[in-house]
Amino acid sequence: MVTVNTFKRGLTNGIKTLLDLMKILVPVYIGVQILSISGILNIIAGIFEPILSVFGLPGETSLVMILGWFSGTYAALGALAAIELTGIQMTTIAIMLSIAHNLITEGAVVKKLGVSTFASVSLRLLFSLIMGFLFYRIFG
Repeated sequence: MVTVNTFKRGLTNGIKTLLDLMKILVPVYIGVQILSISGILNIIAGIFEPILSVFGLPGETSLVMILGWFSGTYAALGALAAIELTGIQMTTIAIMLSIAHNLITEGAVVKKLGVSTFASVSLRLLFSLIMGFLFYRIFG
C-alpha cells in the first residue's frame, strides 16, 4: 500500500536521481553547444561524416557515439539533446549505444570476471556497428 511516507521517500529519491543526472547532462549539453557555436563541431563532423554516413548519421553524431561508447549513455544523451536528428537517426544511435556503451568501465568489470577485455569490447563494438548498419539499410 502506498503511504505518505512511501510517497515522500520516492519523491526524495527521484529528486536525488534527477540532480545526479543533471550533473552529467547539463554540462555535456552546454559543451556541445559551445563546440557548435565555435565551429569546432563542424570540423569534427567533417572528419567523421564519411564514416557515419554508412549508418545514415551526420558527422555531428560522432561526438554522441564517442561519449556513449566511453563515458556512458547519460553523457551521450546530453550531447544528443543538442543535435537535431530524425527518428531513424536517433533509433540507430540508440541501438548502437545499447549494445556498446560505457566500454571502459564495463571492460574493467568483465576483466574481473576473467573474460578478455579486448574480446568483450571488440565484440560489442563490432555488433554495435553491424546492427547500426543493418537497421539503417532496412529502415533508413
